[in-house]
This record gives sequence, structure tokens and C-alpha cells, in this order.
Amino acid sequence: MDIAAWCAAELGSAPVSVFYERESISSVHGVLLADGRSVYVKVRPDDGRAHSCLAAQAFLASRGFPCPRPATPVTVVDGMAVHAEEALPGGEVLPGSGAGVARRYAVVFARSTSLLAEVRVPPPVPAPRWARWDHSDPGVWPAVDFLDARDQSAVPAFVVEFATRLRARLLATSLPRVLGHADFEAQNLRWRDGEVWAVHDWDSLAWQPEAALAGAAAGAFANASPPSLAPIAGSAAFIEAYQQARGRSFSAEEWEIAWAGSLWTAVHNARWEALHGDPPVSLEAVRAQGEERLRLANA
Repeated sequence: MDIAAWCAAELGSAPVSVFYERESISSVHGVLLADGRSVYVKVRPDDGRAHSCLAAQAFLASRGFPCPRPATPVTVVDGMAVHAEEALPGGEVLPGSGAGVARRYAVVFARSTSLLAEVRVPPPVPAPRWARWDHSDPGVWPAVDFLDARDQSAVPAFVVEFATRLRARLLATSLPRVLGHADFEAQNLRWRDGEVWAVHDWDSLAWQPEAALAGAAAGAFANASPPSLAPIAGSAAFIEAYQQARGRSFSAEEWEIAWAGSLWTAVHNARWEALHGDPPVSLEAVRAQGEERLRLANA
């Protein structure tokens, strides 16, 4: 894709320099435009989710939530969903996985969930692949071609067993679905002077039960690269603080679904590590914590 031509057409100004670039299945290009604006151009396969995600992001920005403001609508170019958003530079990653840090992240997540409850958009489905326990594909894992093409025997049996038990528990619930951030990790947030400065990656919204989304964030909030799994005490503090910030208490079923959600991303990451031969960071965390989280999930 010709990023310069797209910027000229959609933003009315051509890039004069590139200050950030990441190429993967999707790509992100940070560019300085001739008119002085700095924007990020995001290019992702068009799976039907982008319009809803961007509308939700625009709503959050309009309500003062600390996230980048969209600079263009979504356009589809050669099967790719493309949009630009204003750069929101600065701030630092808040490291740590203990209870105090967990509570700070939980308050931000609760604020985003409360605001997203006011958004009316078509549900952004399917969920991102690492959160897609609610898929309708055969087998326990969602169909992802570049993962499925690898030797599945490399994935330890306990990872498959844990995923199977988690998915059964999550699918058994009839809790209502809501919009929520499904990639709420330390690497996607920035902090300044003790306050949250920016929350990024709104392409990763999901339409799932609130407790599952909160649980997923409780397991992943401390993630940088490579991702791992927060300690159980940190996840418990996150779930408690989330309820306090939301002004409501989870039912017994919601607690179980939260604990199930807290482990799903990590088992996905453990499978990824095994299939790619990466260091077993998530895998060892799943091995150490999995049975206890499954017990708490009643799975």
C-alpha cells in the first residue's frame, strides 16, 4: 500500500518523514505530515471490525478519555482496513504486577468499560485471535491459518487441556455481552506524573461478557514483551478494584468467568511460544498458575 498517496488523499497532506514503523500481519506507520501534524496510519486485514472499533475510539476521545483521536474514517484498500489517528506521544510504561499497580490499571479499565457502555455500534466480531474463545470453529483453538499450519504436536498436552476446560467454562455462561478492550496490557498504556496518559490499541475491542473482559485484563495488565501472566494475587486485586470502580459487585458466576478469562490469553500465548520455538515465558506461567486459576473458575 502507498502510505504517502493515502495520506495525501485522506488527510490532505503528504508525509515528510517517518518516525515509527512496524510491519506484521497488520502494520502501523507513524508519519509527520507536511502541514505539521503527526499521525499514525494503521493498516489491518479488513475483517469487518474496524468501523465499530474506530467509532468507539472516537466516542471515548470525545468524552475526554485518554486515547488517540481518530483523524480519518476507515477506508478499505485492497482488502485492508486503513485509518489514521492523531499521535499522542509521551508518557511511560507503568511496570509491575503487584496489588498496588493492579488497582491502578483496574480503575482505568473500569472507566473505559463504563464509557463504552454508552456506545452503540455493531458488535466487533470476531474477537481478536488471542481473545477468541467464543469462536465457532472446530476444535478448541480459533482457526488462524499461520498458526494451524505449524506442527501442533509441539504444544504441550497440559496447555491444550487447560484451554479446553477454560473454553467449556466460558461458553457455558449466558452473561450479557458488552464492549471492552481485549488487549489491555502495560505495553499499550502510557502514564505521566502518576496518571494515565494514553491507552492505545482500540482495534482490539471485543464483544464478550464483562467479567470475561475484566478477567482477561486482570491476567494480562502487566504484560510487556514477551507477555506472561500476572501473579494470582495481582489478578485478584485487579478484579476487586475493578468492581469498586464500577460501583457493583460480581456474582459468584461472574467471579468464575473472570478467573477463566484471566487465563485464556496466557494459554493462547503459551501455544504461540510452543509453535514458534520461543522462550516458554507464558508457558511456564501457565504451568505454575493454571490449576489454581481453573479451580477458581470452577472449570
